Amino acid sequence: MYLSTRGQVDRLTAAQAIAQGIAPDGGLFVPEAIPFIDEPFIVRLQSLSYQERAAAILQLFLTDYTEEELKSCVAGAYGGGKFSSPAVAPVVKVNDRTFALELWHGPTSAFKDMALQLLPRLLSGALKKIGEQAQIVILVATSGDTGKAALEGFKDVEQTQVMVFYPEEGVSQIQRLQMVTQEGENLKVFAVKGNFDDAQTGVKRIFSDNSFNAELAHDGFKLSSANSINWGRLVPQIVYYFSAYADLVQNQQITQGDNVNFVVPTGNFGNILAGYYAKLMGLPINKLICASNSNNVLTDFLTTGVYSRNRQFYKTYSPSMDILISSNLERLLYQVTNQNSRQVNQWMEELNTTGEYRIGDEYLAVIKEVFPAGWVDDVQTAITIGRVHKEFGYALDPHTAVAWQVAETYRQQTGDTTLNIIVSTASPFKFNQTVLNALVGAERVTDKSEFAVLKQLSQIIDRPVPAALAELEHKAVRHTAVCGKQDMPMVVKAALNIR
Repeated sequence: MYLSTRGQVDRLTAAQAIAQGIAPDGGLFVPEAIPFIDEPFIVRLQSLSYQERAAAILQLFLTDYTEEELKSCVAGAYGGGKFSSPAVAPVVKVNDRTFALELWHGPTSAFKDMALQLLPRLLSGALKKIGEQAQIVILVATSGDTGKAALEGFKDVEQTQVMVFYPEEGVSQIQRLQMVTQEGENLKVFAVKGNFDDAQTGVKRIFSDNSFNAELAHDGFKLSSANSINWGRLVPQIVYYFSAYADLVQNQQITQGDNVNFVVPTGNFGNILAGYYAKLMGLPINKLICASNSNNVLTDFLTTGVYSRNRQFYKTYSPSMDILISSNLERLLYQVTNQNSRQVNQWMEELNTTGEYRIGDEYLAVIKEVFPAGWVDDVQTAITIGRVHKEFGYALDPHTAVAWQVAETYRQQTGDTTLNIIVSTASPFKFNQTVLNALVGAERVTDKSEFAVLKQLSQIIDRPVPAALAELEHKAVRHTAVCGKQDMPMVVKAALNIR
């Protein structure tokens, strides 16, 4: 069963929680209890395919779905040639103590595919289970990757309307093209004048506006979310932590029971939180190293216990991490306070009214035991991309480069020799201009078209351009709307033809 982090909602089934997306009290849905797995469970995973591993782990959380339903969902999500790697999420050895968990082999070349190929199937199943007849309106705030992955995953899915809001000047050119050329009769895309936090705050306000929701309900619509605030988006991400560990044991890179570190480039805290749930379940994780860019609100919080969004916002080379309000942190706080929803509610109210909150030394000590943190600016990000390719022949996107450098700094400062798994969240081609500049120098890239840059990068790193990115050159732009952050409710109503 599922509860809200803010404690004012009755217990719900997994299907009910996934269908709602966000709790009516503004909180996030969390499992009432975290399932614990034993060592034989992890051993059994080693001989299974990614799809079989996913079904086994999802069953522990989505107990109102049948085994057959989950197997069908994961087969549809990860089968049928949708992922360019047969392993779906392969673990690649870069050097003796560092591996990359590549989560970008899906249709949009970013890790969001790992969840957003599955969520539409889980949601469709949920609607049938609860007998929901309304049209479900999926609102998505994106810093770049979630938007395209949601559009691709929900394209022409029955009983859904999807609206994606992205910061007008806050995504890469490839990310923008992926969204504005998206086909699908049930999809709408809007650029927001502002940054990602403006878009995310706008979506949250719509969810919490009771009169707005009542108006939608009168016309046969209900809101839900495809952001990682939706449990159905977060739970699939737990799978690849187990899968990576199973692969390393199977390939004799580690011995069963050995601890590993995962290093995660982090913005909204969902990806790294999935690793935390895996650790709570019993996966032998030593540290979850949180890597940030110049928008280092998480680094500051994880080292001081003070969360403050009252700071300058930076546009960086790693735009998917350009976030100052990390929504999934609320779930972590719920866990470390032993499900103290009253305390969580107080902190979230302080964040809303003053822009900051302080958790105190007791809770900070618990968090610091698991979550070392560091940050990297754009200059160091570019240097890392160039250096890693020169030394190891491995191409990093900017987000993965941030994680790589934070991992190296952590090892130097602590002497921790535990094997590091860098969670690689995007293909280098998705941020082609930044990567190519880092590899050959900006002067050799000037005035080249987006697609000429893709081709040049392909030659340098000796990898083919993902087909879905190459074909953007010839796709028509279908979405051109721009709105102010204050206009988002009106835009939603207009898109649904509600007067």
